[in-house]
Amino acid sequence: MTQHDSETPAEGKQVITACAFIHHNFDGVEKVFLPKRAATKKFLPNVFELPGGHIDFGEDIVEGLKREVMEEHGMNISVGDPFAVFTYLNKVKGSHSVEAVYFASFTDPLENIRLNPEDHSEYRWAAEEEIEALTELSGEERDNTYKGFALLRGEPHIFG
Repeated sequence: MTQHDSETPAEGKQVITACAFIHHNFDGVEKVFLPKRAATKKFLPNVFELPGGHIDFGEDIVEGLKREVMEEHGMNISVGDPFAVFTYLNKVKGSHSVEAVYFASFTDPLENIRLNPEDHSEYRWAAEEEIEALTELSGEERDNTYKGFALLRGEPHIFG
């Protein structure tokens, strides 16, 4: 069985992660790409997420984000500005993660998206009004998805 990086023990360590708010306009409707974590994942199984992952020691954060999306979805992305940072405890790893969220777009044809079944079971493109109905979306991912949509419209979005 493959051990996922989100499950590699890192007791008491700080971990850097990055994720991408990959958006695309479908016939005038802006949507975000949300893959669903595999049921076999110990950390957040069956949860929709913004794609991304762990940044390797010494790796540039944008290059690491591009690498993660390529590894998990077989797609190249163009990375824009970061727009959010949040932290969380990974009780499976025993670590504290700092995650940066970047705007991004796929540069490869959308029909080329693939899923590694050990990482993700499915994906969907969700419009802003569909986000609330996604009960399998964590609080931080939900907040940052709403923030991404607001910023795309040119609106400031402040939580708190």
